[in-house]
Amino acid sequence: MRLPVIAGFALLNLPGNVAAATLNVVVVDAAGRPVQNAVVSARPLGVPASGPRFASTKVMGQRNIQFTPGTLVVPLGSTVSFPNYDKVRHHVFSFSKAKRFELKLFGRDESRSVLLDKPGTVAVGCNIHDAMRGFIRVVDAPFAGTSDAAGRLSLAGTPAGRFQLTVWHPQVRARDQEVTVIGSASAPVVIRLPLSR
Repeated sequence: MRLPVIAGFALLNLPGNVAAATLNVVVVDAAGRPVQNAVVSARPLGVPASGPRFASTKVMGQRNIQFTPGTLVVPLGSTVSFPNYDKVRHHVFSFSKAKRFELKLFGRDESRSVLLDKPGTVAVGCNIHDAMRGFIRVVDAPFAGTSDAAGRLSLAGTPAGRFQLTVWHPQVRARDQEVTVIGSASAPVVIRLPLSR
């Protein structure tokens, strides 16, 4: 689905032989407030596909009866571990199309892991603690990141030229939001997301 509102573009049409750069992105809601935990992935257009070029922790812990981090982005084919730092046991599961799994009761200082072999969103819960919710975004694009509390993220090493940004957030009704950007920019690309409350 095309992104409905995009503002603040400052784009350069750079030649293909320019060195890689950093693409800075700011994600805001319809009122212009920063959006934290938006996952942005970038796929260069017109160049051969390449493997992931972004760092990922591949760990979603349980601490203080919540998943931490609450939103995680990992490359396709990653094995994500779920260490338990709480004094209570957890029973982590997902019924998501991208990955169905069940990690039965495990206690403090124990960990379980899952191979994520399909792209998409994996919504994670705990069978013991209903309020626990987490999201893992599995991407097959070479560049990806998650916005911080100011709605900002930087995608380092992006090539000059055209590429497609895909933006995901748990409060956006549409499955994915996409926009094609040309080149790298000195000013950040600002993306507005219509969040449901």
